[in-house]
Amino acid sequence: MMGHVHVRLLWMGTVLLFLVGCGVYSPYGAQTSGASTYSVDAFEMLTPLATASSALALAEELRDRMQRQSTLRLVDAEGELQFSGELITWEITPVNVQGDETAAANRLTIGLRIHYENTLDPELSFDRTFTRFADYTSDLDLLQVEDDLVADIGAQLSQDVFNASLGNW
Repeated sequence: MMGHVHVRLLWMGTVLLFLVGCGVYSPYGAQTSGASTYSVDAFEMLTPLATASSALALAEELRDRMQRQSTLRLVDAEGELQFSGELITWEITPVNVQGDETAAANRLTIGLRIHYENTLDPELSFDRTFTRFADYTSDLDLLQVEDDLVADIGAQLSQDVFNASLGNW
């Protein structure tokens, strides 16, 4: 009988330690340096081929990613963690060239240069370029698929920026 009590106490102690230990980590491993606010300025377009709506959509995706994957609060300007950037690459290139030398698909490549300023721990600040792409069939015009492609690429880019700035790995 006494053995069951010890096993039960040991089990309850282990569960309690596990539950208490889980509360130490922030959601998604976000390393916020103790910050409670962040800001994302509109991205400047430095390439003439991109559309203004795409630059806005990319900045909005970064704002959303930070809200979804951290406990930070979005402010209009001068957050404790500040993001700004430029849309520097917007390229369409043929891919999957077939025997008759026609492309089966096109690739949209988007590049962002991001300036991240951590006002609480300046050593974590950076200026870095992030690039991602998505393919679409060549029988479609870019205007037909642009919003979907920008959303897909924006999700990838925002995750890359999150990982580089707040990712805890």
